[in-house]
Amino acid sequence: MAKEVKKNYEQDVVGDGINSIQKVIDPHKSESNHIVKNILIGTCALFLFIMLILPLIVVIINAFRDGWAAYQKAVFDEYTVKALQLTLLATVSAVAVNTVFGIVASYLVSKFYFRGRQILSALIDIPFSISPVIAGLIFILTFGNVGWMGDFLKSHGIKIVFAVPGIILATIFVTFPFVFRELLPVLNAQGKDEEEAAALMGANGFTIFRKITFPHIKWALLYGIVLCTARAMGEFGAVSVISGHLRGKTNTLPLHVEILYNEFNTTAAFAVSSLLVIMAVLILIARNLIEWKNK
Repeated sequence: MAKEVKKNYEQDVVGDGINSIQKVIDPHKSESNHIVKNILIGTCALFLFIMLILPLIVVIINAFRDGWAAYQKAVFDEYTVKALQLTLLATVSAVAVNTVFGIVASYLVSKFYFRGRQILSALIDIPFSISPVIAGLIFILTFGNVGWMGDFLKSHGIKIVFAVPGIILATIFVTFPFVFRELLPVLNAQGKDEEEAAALMGANGFTIFRKITFPHIKWALLYGIVLCTARAMGEFGAVSVISGHLRGKTNTLPLHVEILYNEFNTTAAFAVSSLLVIMAVLILIARNLIEWKNK
């Protein structure tokens, strides 16, 4: 009896070979765990269906409610095409500016130590915490006719508020942190050892970035660009305030959808909304491909 107790004690301390390994590898199976897991899966599936899948289905159904001809008419309408062009222009401009800024700012914060690093990082995150409507109002109070720079801009014939430049600036503002926030953790994790070694061997700054830094951040950069693109295409609040809702001139796709819906032209509104849904699905596919490639 004493030997059996001693053996059990040794097994508890040092394990019993295959059995101990099996306990670690195999998940704990019990009826209660299966019940909790199924409840969680069902809750998540139900929530996603109600909040995401069902609205998308409603959009598609209502877009084709009056037939293919009505859908084509709404999608290829003159104002819809101009709204799409403006949306793409604002998106491309915002992504280009924020990509360059995100790379520079994340490299600065992660590779150099200086006073105010944390303050700079916090300032870049301001668009996450401020309402887009307030951001649009700030631009009006800054660049409008009654704003701080209103007289200067007016005297030089520069129009920002209720014009395309204002829409681009508002889109840049709301998408400001996305690329920066994706790159910063990767650059912090990378450290500076490889760059310093390359510098000691005589490599210049551009060569170090191209051959050492960029390969580490390329997937994070693409992911940040995808997120920035998605946010820019769907922006409504800041653009709505600063655009003036000039049909065919300062209306992006989300604003055009609002105008059509307010005019009780619901079929056309849903048809134009389907364009945003299609672009969102394409972005989602691109994001998943990037995540798959990064594994």
